[in-house]
Amino acid sequence: MSDRPASADATQDGVVLLHGISRTARSFRKMQAALESAGFATLNQDYASRRKGLEALAEDIHPSIQRFAHDIDGSVHFVGHSMGGLLARVYIARHRPKRLGRVVMLGTPNSGSEIADRLKESKPFRVFFGPAGQQLGTRRSAVDDAMLPPVDYPVGIIAGDRSIDPVASVFLPKPHDGRVSVANTRLDRMADHMVVHTAHPWLMRHSVAITQTIAFLRAGKFKS
Repeated sequence: MSDRPASADATQDGVVLLHGISRTARSFRKMQAALESAGFATLNQDYASRRKGLEALAEDIHPSIQRFAHDIDGSVHFVGHSMGGLLARVYIARHRPKRLGRVVMLGTPNSGSEIADRLKESKPFRVFFGPAGQQLGTRRSAVDDAMLPPVDYPVGIIAGDRSIDPVASVFLPKPHDGRVSVANTRLDRMADHMVVHTAHPWLMRHSVAITQTIAFLRAGKFKS
């Protein structure tokens, strides 16, 4: 688990990177390198995405993020892919950094995914994706809703509109990225929203998504 900044300076802003379910910090290496080249300190945070629910995961990552925030003197931003965006929301609701900056979400199912609705009762799905997988559907419990309160910080959302999974595509309203519909990535009170032409697994590596993530972290809006 990476629990220290890859680069740090007293005047730097920092970015916490949170991968999606069943992925690892390696999926964010291209984004991490670009952020560091742009002058940000980074914490590319691994976590056991398939073993626990979102609230427990937020507690697991808290010590690392707390140390990271202590080591920088700038704002603490978050970038999350897929479920990583939901984890960022839960974490901020529970352990909001004093110098919270901006948040970018890549293909995050803010209103859930119809794929999770279809598969959540399936034993293979439950076994593979674990407790957090049960929290990714469109029909959330009151408890799940409570841990995802309305955002009161700048959020930029990047959605994809291409799919590499023809079977999953049957269950999703168009446009979608093969896992999440563009409509379900949207969030009340978001600062900005855009669509890039790629599929869900590649959003965090897409060159336009990386460029636009850096733009939003710097200015609070995407480039036109």
